Amino acid sequence: MIWAIGDIQGCYKPFKELLEKIEFNPKKDTLWLAGDLVNRGEQSLEVLEYLYSIRDSIKVVLGNHDIALIAIHLGIKKSNPTLEPILKSPNRDKLLKWLMSQPFLQIDYNLGYTMAHAGIAPNFELGAAKHYNDILQQRLQSSNAKEWLKAMIKKDSPYFDPKGSNIDLERYIISSFTRMRYCYKDGHLDFKQKGSPKDLKSNELFPWFDCPTRVEKELKIIFGHWSTLGFLNREDILATDTGCLWGGKLTAVSLPDEKVVSVDCGDGIELV
Repeated sequence: MIWAIGDIQGCYKPFKELLEKIEFNPKKDTLWLAGDLVNRGEQSLEVLEYLYSIRDSIKVVLGNHDIALIAIHLGIKKSNPTLEPILKSPNRDKLLKWLMSQPFLQIDYNLGYTMAHAGIAPNFELGAAKHYNDILQQRLQSSNAKEWLKAMIKKDSPYFDPKGSNIDLERYIISSFTRMRYCYKDGHLDFKQKGSPKDLKSNELFPWFDCPTRVEKELKIIFGHWSTLGFLNREDILATDTGCLWGGKLTAVSLPDEKVVSVDCGDGIELV
């Protein structure tokens, strides 16, 4: 059995409860994890250690919170309390090396799905998205990873210009894979709006998957990242972030029959 699961974000207890509920067996089952494995939840270390222990039975994509952990590990950003246990763990280097080896995009033509944490930019064909994922993976695993990632997170690049500088192009690519929610008709991204589409006041913005100029993808896109959107299953997309961190649910969807299984996640946390 193959199960797709949305953002865990360090919520180890609900994650394990969900795995028990779906009777997950790493010897015969596979998890597709839509990124944001860590951060804000209280048990990020436990999540990462468990995933490493079953690494041959999972497919992962990197989310923005996973990138934040990598940036802290490389000395680019300051740490925070929920990630400190990872940084102080004797297994830090092993766990972070594994995390840095993960892609931004997963593709399975036989299964009929592709997966990216925030989705796939509306102006990308699937082949282009794979090409750009390969570039980001090479950068993140290179000897120059620290300087490259520092440049990536320095500022946003909402416009896609294949003739522009490599830095601006790659900033756009990493942002589209990990932080995208809304875009304009021409496909350039907006990073300010984070709420639900039903509460959107602007007539100029669209959820990226409803962009009028979006290039059709031949595979259904699994993504997370957007807790205010919640669960959404259409012919072309499967949104899996059901707000576990905020007291919502953690959700698993079986592939390809798309049976939905969820667990409640308690009161969640409050940002201060």
